[in-house]
Formats: sequence, C-alpha cells, structure tokens
Amino acid sequence: MTSDTSVSLHPYFKIHSGKIDAFKALCNRFLEKTKTEPGCLYYSFTFDNDVVYCREGYVDADALLKHADNVGELLQEAGTISDLARIEAHGPEAELKKLHERLAGLSPQYFVLYQGFRK
Repeated sequence: MTSDTSVSLHPYFKIHSGKIDAFKALCNRFLEKTKTEPGCLYYSFTFDNDVVYCREGYVDADALLKHADNVGELLQEAGTISDLARIEAHGPEAELKKLHERLAGLSPQYFVLYQGFRK
C-alpha cells in the first residue's frame, strides 16, 4: 500500500520521414509550455532515431489532465508530423480511473501501482 498519488504518462511517437528536425523544434515548444505547470514533476524527450519517447510525471491525474489542456494545440501539431505508436499510463488505480474518459480515444495501456515509495 502506498500514499503516492503520482502518475506518469509514456507516449511513444513515430516521426514521419524527413520531420525529425521539425519534431525536435516542437519538443522545445512543449518544454516551454510545460515548465510552468505546478503539478509537473518531470518532463523530457528521448530519441531513438525516428522514435521519440516523452518522459512525463505529475503529482496526480488532475495535474496530468491540466497538462493535456495546456499543450493540446501542440499535440495536434505533433499529429501532423508523427504518429502515436503507443501510450501507457502508470499510477495508483484511483488516479488512473480519472484518466479513462479523457484518454479513451488514445487507447492507452494502464499499469496500476502495486507498491513502492516516492521521496
């Protein structure tokens, strides 16, 4: 049992041919918008050639949903130069349930927190 309410989102994007530089520029814009969000614990991008992983964590599901609202236009833009290859959400069951309706169209895989700690 844990009192940790944090959730993390794990989206993987497959960048369209010739669009890596455009996606990297978009990453900078995502970072600028996200760094002011009080509920964001961490946010970064990692690349493996044309596959991008966005590493992101939030204090709870509500903070994640606020982030989604904040970067909605950028996500739409990302969809014009990449495809969402996979998305996972990790966290306590009660927090993940708050995401089901909003993320349903993305068909995420949900991983329920079993046990652990957070410092």
